[in-house]
Amino acid sequence: MACVEIKNVSLSYPVYGANARSFKSALISVATGGRLNRDSGSIVVEALNDVSLKLEKGDRLALIGHNGAGKSTLLKVLANIYEPTKGIVNVQGSTNCLFDIMMGMDHELNGYENITIRGMILGLSKSEIRKIIPQVEEFSELSDFMKMPIKSYSAGMKVRLAFGIITSVYSEILLIDEIVNVGDANFVEKAKAQMKNLIHQADFMVLSSHDTNIVGELCNKALWLEKGVVKDYGPVQEVLEKYRLFNSRRDSHI
Repeated sequence: MACVEIKNVSLSYPVYGANARSFKSALISVATGGRLNRDSGSIVVEALNDVSLKLEKGDRLALIGHNGAGKSTLLKVLANIYEPTKGIVNVQGSTNCLFDIMMGMDHELNGYENITIRGMILGLSKSEIRKIIPQVEEFSELSDFMKMPIKSYSAGMKVRLAFGIITSVYSEILLIDEIVNVGDANFVEKAKAQMKNLIHQADFMVLSSHDTNIVGELCNKALWLEKGVVKDYGPVQEVLEKYRLFNSRRDSHI
């Protein structure tokens, strides 16, 4: 049975040679987020600190917070890309990660060949890959371009192909780092419908986003992170209200 649960997860890593000058420390703080710990004489970035959450089947969790809050790091922990320094990660089930949708695409190969390659990366069998080809064709609207090397595609055409592939694959757990911009305005509504259908099929969804409108529309729970620490966790509208109030008060003091 699929499940998503983490207990007291922390993730930190040293930054070697960064404490030679004070301005370097300031630069790292801006670039990496989290908290900087200098107690040991070296600089350690505390990207996550004692984070816990447990999702029930059907939950759609939003990760909110400013740049460097730890949202993308937490997604990568859930995807087993990063191993936490402390804590327990219990994520079981087929997982689809919408982080870098162009990952695994070969520009020398055509659209159909890239469907095969990306499908294999996603763990699909040959028969499963054959089943998604018509869906990708219909969604991407690339017509005869599907037979051409994707190096001849425009940037928007490449994104449409990659997005069409990854959103045609059913997974129990869906991890999303921002909603992908799929190009021209005429295509946006179709992409939104495709994404909503994918989210509806998944047992669990975790979305990192700065767009509070999308978060409020798609999610039922929210986890608010600040410098790797959980500020709030609960029903999405309650957390969003506190987050917006926090931001308005902070902006009023700038």
